[in-house]
This record gives sequence, structure tokens and C-alpha cells, in this order.
Amino acid sequence: MQKMKLVVVGNGMAGMRTVEELLKIAPDIYDITVFGDEPYPNYNRIMLSPVLANEQTIDDIILNTREWYAEHNITLHTNARINKIDRKNRVVYAEDGTSAEYDRLLLATGSKPFMPPIPGNDLEGVLGYRDIKDTNDMIAAAKKYKHAVVVGGGLLGLEAANGLSIQGMDVTVIHRNEWLLEKQLDKTAGIMLQKSLEAKGLKFHLSTNTETIIGDENGRVKAVRFKEGFELPADLLVLAVGIRPNFALAESAGIHCDKGVVVNDTMQTFDPRVYAVGECVAHRGISYGLVAPLFEMAKVCATHLANFGIGLYKGSVTSTKLKVTGIDLFSAGDFTGDEETEEIVLHDAVGGVYKKLIIKNDKIVGGVLYGDTTDGSWYFQMLRDGKPIHEIRDHLLFGPSAIGDTGHQGQNQASLMTNEMEVCGCNGVCKGTIVKAIQDQGLFTLDDVKKQTKAGSSCGSCVGLVEQILASTLGGGYAPPSTSKAVCGCTDRNHEEVRAEIRTHKYLNIPDAMRGMGWSTPNGCATCRPALNYYLLSTWPHEAQDDPQSRFINERVHANIQKDGTYSVIPRMYGGVTTPDQLRKIADVADKYAVPMVKVTGGQRIDLLGVKKEDLVDMWADLDMPSGYAYGKSIRTVKTCVGSEFCRFGTQNSTQMGIDIEKAFDHMWAPHKVKFAVSGCPRNCAESGIKDVGIIAVDSGWEIYVGGNGGIKTEAAQFLCKVKTSDEVLEYSGAFIQVYREEARYLDRTVHWLERVGLEYVKQRMLEDAEGRKAAYERLLYSLQGSVDPWAERVNNRNKHKEFEIIEV
Repeated sequence: MQKMKLVVVGNGMAGMRTVEELLKIAPDIYDITVFGDEPYPNYNRIMLSPVLANEQTIDDIILNTREWYAEHNITLHTNARINKIDRKNRVVYAEDGTSAEYDRLLLATGSKPFMPPIPGNDLEGVLGYRDIKDTNDMIAAAKKYKHAVVVGGGLLGLEAANGLSIQGMDVTVIHRNEWLLEKQLDKTAGIMLQKSLEAKGLKFHLSTNTETIIGDENGRVKAVRFKEGFELPADLLVLAVGIRPNFALAESAGIHCDKGVVVNDTMQTFDPRVYAVGECVAHRGISYGLVAPLFEMAKVCATHLANFGIGLYKGSVTSTKLKVTGIDLFSAGDFTGDEETEEIVLHDAVGGVYKKLIIKNDKIVGGVLYGDTTDGSWYFQMLRDGKPIHEIRDHLLFGPSAIGDTGHQGQNQASLMTNEMEVCGCNGVCKGTIVKAIQDQGLFTLDDVKKQTKAGSSCGSCVGLVEQILASTLGGGYAPPSTSKAVCGCTDRNHEEVRAEIRTHKYLNIPDAMRGMGWSTPNGCATCRPALNYYLLSTWPHEAQDDPQSRFINERVHANIQKDGTYSVIPRMYGGVTTPDQLRKIADVADKYAVPMVKVTGGQRIDLLGVKKEDLVDMWADLDMPSGYAYGKSIRTVKTCVGSEFCRFGTQNSTQMGIDIEKAFDHMWAPHKVKFAVSGCPRNCAESGIKDVGIIAVDSGWEIYVGGNGGIKTEAAQFLCKVKTSDEVLEYSGAFIQVYREEARYLDRTVHWLERVGLEYVKQRMLEDAEGRKAAYERLLYSLQGSVDPWAERVNNRNKHKEFEIIEV
């Protein structure tokens, strides 16, 4: 069967996405010829600004290499501008004399920068910003000249300004509106953006209009005059005031155009043999300049070119997630509102976060996020679905992790998304597409996902989300890029390699380990020595030699040093339970040593603050209580609520459960501090949802959550499993902690380790491998056998610990 001929005019992102979609569903129906007027194959126009900012190269942003065209038997003509379409004979002609016949013609001629009719706009050094040539011209100008003026405070203008500033130019942005990015941001967010960019060195003149571009005697721009009565020096002038659909070719061929190539819902033009997609199109009177709608057009167009006769393009509800010079922005729908709408606003000017949601008839109709766009896709999905918000209104601004039962909603952003939800707005890639590609094609790296799905390959703002999907899909098989990072400058080996060498060669002390692994510095440094010491002890308990000098100061003296050089003493109170006798001792000690402050801690213990170093051992002796390890990379606290013993809501004895856990795991060292909590009912008074291990009692047993963190960035714990008995709580939580102790990098909290390996990996180890779980728990108990309380050990062996004494001179 003879193939039909498809000619594509335009080698950009929209046209080639149509071809890619067509090759997926009907790879043998057409002989395809592509004409592009640039000398390059298809590249990612969105990534021109990183090229200008020295973050990418031209080769980095190529989407389809020349080899790709050859592999798919596509004839590619570059540097070939089509200047005539003969619709009667179905032939296109290029300026270089090349021609091609077609059965179907796809117009993807894109857009062109709008060059306002300002006197002097034809001078040398006056540029638009649309393609690789423009980018190269700006890079070349930056090497010779100093002053740049960018007219236009939209996305493209700000990206150009940032890139030129990075290239070393003195840059001023001129914007005719009252605030920047007025099409994406409201005034508040626009002002916040301006302040952030000014801190990066950019200058701005807003509500300003360009009057004349002034040239020198050689015909090159030298200054710009404005209607407001001032001038600025300009060796380079970039006009970034918008784009216009490029429809002149179609119009010259008699195809109906009205501010763009007019198409119907199947992407057909007035001539049914001619289709059009992308920025050149006017669909229902609208032209789109964002990538996601263009790719939606491409998918519909491909189904009709394939003769499937299905799919309609009915327009797009657009959102914009931008990364402007390292600042996260997101907007969608109607983010300004009117008298019929209401606003929910969070504005933290100091923290640089602004969130505004526009509500109408109990639904989100628009929003703008500045500084924190993590939940943008969730809000956008609610907007598109028209989901009522009255039940979650109080927590809406805090995102999905603040809604619902503790733990179940405290998952990473990727796990909260359905397969239909969009991950990459630039390329229109949903979560399900990424997951399927990972599973079906055996993808293991971020670069693999970018290559196969295009997700994360454009503006880059969704890369973190793509990595979460990789981690949660692959579990322990996921190896993020940072895995290869060396422990420190003393070695090329990463943390995982160091641990493997210690295990393989059974190194038992730091000097042997350094010699065996070829450490570049004989004594290591403050970064690697504590890590090596921990890896030795956790790999070979009871055999490896502890090196106190490789521990941080707090662990060496078993107390937290304070800003004035004094120390904090926190004795252990198992489960937060104490007695009158203990309280009397604490009060007497506080009086005896003139303790400046006695404070109840968040972990339900008592902190004696302001203790002199020379008083520590005597205080420990007088207290006669075990160390609370509040200073160590160890188990810190097990916070409990009253539970069923006294509370009328309690379903299990959470206090006793907490005491059992704390006593079972006492003296346990870890990569970082570890906090437990046990709540006696789902009301969760012990805050189990933000602990490394959180246990919540229910009528039929206990729910276990892992990976919570109440630190600088609060992370809600993730639901691991449900068990019936207290013994199972000890086994499952102990096994989890032991695997964390054996596999996490030194100074990783459980949440950081979980982000890297994924919850599914942990579930495989804890839930699917019963023997492995029991073995891990037994290894933990073995490592804790014979542990000695450090305070008691120093009280009983004072002569060995002279560091606590003052030397009289």
C-alpha cells in the first residue's frame, strides 16, 4: 500500500509533537517531510533563557536530533523557509528552490516577536528574543558591551534580563504596566517578584513608555528615550513586548485567517487537507502562547491525521508554572477576581511566600502562588474539576498534606496525585504516563524519564515531582543524581561506597578504614570522621572501635552546649512519665547548682539550662537518672499521651507503649536524631504525625507512620502499616529504624532517607519480607546489648574523664 505524503511546515515544538504523536499511533501511514527555517533540528524554545544564562548549551536543548529524523525515515530540510503553498496542485515551495508534494499539510509556523513601531527599531543592536540566533547575538553583545535595556516585564523579558545580567551586563527593564508579569501575577506578587529581582542586581522602570531609540554614527543603538522625559544608555536593546501568530504564509495561500490560522476542533483549516497547530493558530478566537495547549492540539491533530476520526480540541484551561531567575511562580484561571468572587490569602512578606485563591460558588476559579508552588498542580486539578471546597476551606491554603487523617494525607506530593493529574505542564505529561514509562521501559534515572516522556525537560519546575514519582515507583531501585556525591574532599567515594567497603573489608577503626580506602588526607576532616565513626559502629556493633574525638562536642560531653558556653542537661523520663521523687531531685539539683532556667521540653522532659561544664558529672550523680540523649544523633524522646489509662477517648495504653519503646531502644545511635510518639487514639494528642516513627492507637490495634519531621521544614509522616499487638509495634518500628541505621547517610533524617529510597521500598522490606524484618529487628536488639548509660559511666569512672575538670594554673 502506497503511503500518503505529509508535509510539515515548521520544525518547532508543536509541529514535531504532532509528528511524535502520529508515529505512536500510525507509524506507517505517511512519508513525512519537515521544513524548518532555522539551521537546527527541533529544539526546546522554552530553554533558550537557560542557554543565555550559561546553564545549558544549544546541544542540551535539542529535542529531536538529526539521527532521530533519520531513524523514523523523516526527510528534514533546515534553513528552508517555505514561501509559497500551491493548494491546487498540493505542493509547497521553499526560498532555496526546494519543493515537496503533499496529501496532507500541517502548518506549524509558530509566532514571531512583536516589534513595536518605535523610531530606531531597525538599528544594529536592537533585537527580539525568540530563537537561537537571538540568543547567540545577545551572548556575543554581552562580551563587547556594558549597558542593556530590556523593554517588556513579561516572562520573556525577565528571562532575557536575567541572562544578560549573568553574562555581565548592567541591565534595566522597562515595563509599561504598574507591576511585572501582570498576565500571570496580581499586584502583590508582582511587587514581591520585583524586590527579589532587584536584590539580584536588576533595575526597573515601571509605568514607562519607550519613545525613541537613539543610534550612533555607525548605525548602532546607543541610548533609549522615554515619554516620561528621561534617557538611558543602551549598547543592546531587547524588545520583549509580546508575540504575534505567524500566519502570513497561510493567508497568502488563501487559507482563512483572523489574527491567526483559523481552525476547527479537529485542527483543520478552511482547506480540509490542511491542518494547523501551535502558536500560529486561532481556535475559537483564541491564540495560545503556552506549551501545554499546543501539545493538546498536537494530540488531537495526530488522531485525525491518522484517520481515526476521534478527539476534539475545545480549548484549554491554562495554568502557568514559571521559574523566573530561580523564583517559583504559579498562576491559573482568574487570579484577579471581581465583585462576585472572594479571596483566601496567605502573605508572608518576610518569608517570601504569597498564596491567593479566588473562590466563586464554593469552587476555585483561579489563583496565584509566589515562592511556594508545591501545591499548584493540586489547586489546578480542583479548578479544572470544579470541586467544592467548603469542607476543606479552613486548611485549603496549606495544601493537601494539611487535610485529612494524620499520616494518610502526609505523603509526598507525587503520592497524592492521581494518574490523570498533570505533572509537566510544559509538555502535557500526566503522572500515569510517567509511571507507565518507568514500569514498561525499565527507566531508572531522571534523564531516562525526560528522554522518554519529555516530563521535566522544559522549564524544569516539575523535576522534583518527577523525581518523587521515580522514587515511589522504583523504591530502592531509584538512584538519584546526588548518589555519586563524595562524602567530602578527602575521598572520591560516596556514602554508599564507604559503607560497602567497611562491610566488605571489615574495617573496625578509622585509621584502617582511611588507609584501606585510600583517603587523600591521613587524618580526614570534620565532615568525614564523624560519618566514618558512625558507619563503623553501626556496621560492626561490639567490634568496631568508637573514637570519641570523631564525635561532635555535644556527644563528647553528653550535654548540649549553649550559646554562652554553658550546657543543657535533660535526664530521661520514659514516656514523659515522672514521679514526685524525681521531681524533688530535679528541684534540689536546680537549687544546688543555681540553674538559671528549668524548662519543660517539647518531648515531655525537664531541661536544666545554664549548667557549667565542671558541674556536669556532679549533677549527673546527684540526679541519679539516665541520660536523655538530648544531645546526640540517637533516639531522643518517645512522646506519649495519657491513653486508655485515664483518657476517656483512649483506645489503647499509649503511655505504656511509649515507655516500652523508649526502654527497648535506649542508648541507640543513629545517622541523626530519632523521635517517636505514641497516641492513644486518632485524635493524636502526642503529634505522632510529625515524628520519625509515629504510632496511633485504634480500636483494633496500632497504626504505624514513618518519616515525619517537625523541624525547619515540617514533613507529615507516611502511613506504613497497621498491626494488632504491642510486640508487633516494637518489631516493625525497630526493624524500620534498623534499616534506616544501616542504609541512611550520616546526618540524614528518616524523611531524607525515605525521599531517596521511596516508601514502597520500605514497605517491601517491612511488610513483604517477614524474615528480613525479624532479622533487622534482631540486629537492632543485638547492637543495643550491654549498652552503658554514659552519665553513669562517667560518674563511676571520674578518673578517666578529666575533660570535665578545671585545671588550676
